[in-house]
Amino acid sequence: MNSAGAGLSLVRPVPSRPTPLSVRVGHASERGKRERNEDFVGAVTPVGQDLADKGIVLAVADGVSGGAGGREAAEHAVRTVLADYYATPSTWTIPHALDRVLTALNSWQVAHSAANRELAGMATTLTILVLRGTRWYAAHVGDTRIYRSSGGECVRLTTDHVWDRPDMRHVLKRAVGLDHHLVVDYSEGELQAGDIFLLCSDGVWEPIGNTHVAQTLMTCDDPRSAAADLVEAALRKGGLDNATALVVSVDTLPAQQWSDALGAAVDLKPPPRLKPGQRIDGFEVLGLVHESRATLLYRVRSPSGQDLALKTLQPALADDSRSCEALLIEEWLSKRLLAKCFPQVVPLSSTQRSYLYYAMTFHRGMTLQQQLDRDRHFSIAEAVQIGIDIAKGLGVLHRLQILHRDIKPANLLRGDDGVLRILDMGVALAAGVPYPELEGNPGTPSFMAQELFNGKPASAQSDLYAAGVTLYHLLTRKYPYGEIEPFQRPRFGESVRPTRYRPDVPRWLENLLARAVARDVEQRFETAEELLLALERGDTQATSSPPHTPLLQRDPARAWQSIALILLIINLLLLYCLLIP
Repeated sequence: MNSAGAGLSLVRPVPSRPTPLSVRVGHASERGKRERNEDFVGAVTPVGQDLADKGIVLAVADGVSGGAGGREAAEHAVRTVLADYYATPSTWTIPHALDRVLTALNSWQVAHSAANRELAGMATTLTILVLRGTRWYAAHVGDTRIYRSSGGECVRLTTDHVWDRPDMRHVLKRAVGLDHHLVVDYSEGELQAGDIFLLCSDGVWEPIGNTHVAQTLMTCDDPRSAAADLVEAALRKGGLDNATALVVSVDTLPAQQWSDALGAAVDLKPPPRLKPGQRIDGFEVLGLVHESRATLLYRVRSPSGQDLALKTLQPALADDSRSCEALLIEEWLSKRLLAKCFPQVVPLSSTQRSYLYYAMTFHRGMTLQQQLDRDRHFSIAEAVQIGIDIAKGLGVLHRLQILHRDIKPANLLRGDDGVLRILDMGVALAAGVPYPELEGNPGTPSFMAQELFNGKPASAQSDLYAAGVTLYHLLTRKYPYGEIEPFQRPRFGESVRPTRYRPDVPRWLENLLARAVARDVEQRFETAEELLLALERGDTQATSSPPHTPLLQRDPARAWQSIALILLIINLLLLYCLLIP
């Protein structure tokens, strides 16, 4: 392959196509001897990216009979879950996404029931199963059930939320719309090819019992026939209630690696080092913008004439699967940051790329670190505005359950358009995404919170700590606890007030920074929105300074050493007085 000259001779690899999760679904529902069917069942089996990101969702609800609106409650619950779940950010964990949807659903049903006298008591059970990748997830409230047949064994995955008395075994303790506070059971586990799940109402499981359910599932060849057989058996054995069964058979599983969700791009390798004038997949290389130990960032021009940034790995890391997967995860996360405070990723399929890289919008400007290196001094007003912009950006990240983990001036670009953008999601962490972790916590030592050096995981508060240190550094060119070198084991004493270096820092901002960089996580701002509000209010509603932490609480070992030294000196003085008349 020729990597020199004005163009690259590219050989496009034939990507392998990962096998997706595939299932067969069947359902049956009969009103039985009731006047109407108050059960409702639904399923969504998406394809493509939605299948990889969100998975397959199945749900069964049983409206509370005896109260008005039981059928309406059940149908609304299932339809809402199936629609709203797929509207949640793909960076959220499945339990978190379901919990947010169910909390909103419950609030709506309670309010709707209270506002409409004819729907008073509108409530429903709800049981949800999500199949994604190689795992299953369940959310459950009420007495509808989930059964799983796997490896010759049939197990019930849910617990009935009914009163434990014979005369009240049909009275629900929990249901959607029953109370303002909804408590949902969540569970999860590994999927196996050949697994069969049953979601059913009490009109099915109560008349036929667990043994009949197990026999049907373990001999199931066709989910539709199995669902129909279960419902028919329940009615035949004298069942009086609505009977609903939803059966799903897991036929094939995707490869177990999470990276398969990223598509065929996992087979690509980084390009050789690029030079101005060369072309790669139609992009003209204009120059190298930034280089780190692991990555290269080029400025390129697209076939349409748009200037873009192209990020790839150092060629030496072509066979480093961890680094390659990390770059793909970085692209996956960055695609989901649809806000002006982040560069926007240009959508490219794996078939459009011959090499491992991703492209994003290019913005002219300078990082805050570049401005500091050019001896730029920031006014109080400028620093406060930068803090507001950082807090807004972190708010976007944290609402998506993403931690940046490397907020610092070098990763904050002030564009020529005046917009502050957060750069470099290379070590960002999202819930549920198995980042190829480096040893210890990644990040820049001087901007890392004390708990990270003690092996604690990163959190929203550690991101906010880094934002506080960034503002402190912009104002003073110093660090609140001193500069920390790589591999150094720092000791965090009391932070130095910024007014020691910058007397014009107002008291409210000094207190705000002291709280932002507090050693104790509990004393810091809890959310980015709280920090944003404090910066926007300024001195109109000033932040109080965190309390001074005694040495005994801050560093017990050092405190006891000091006490021991003082006692030793006192004993030596007493001994001296006794020996010298």
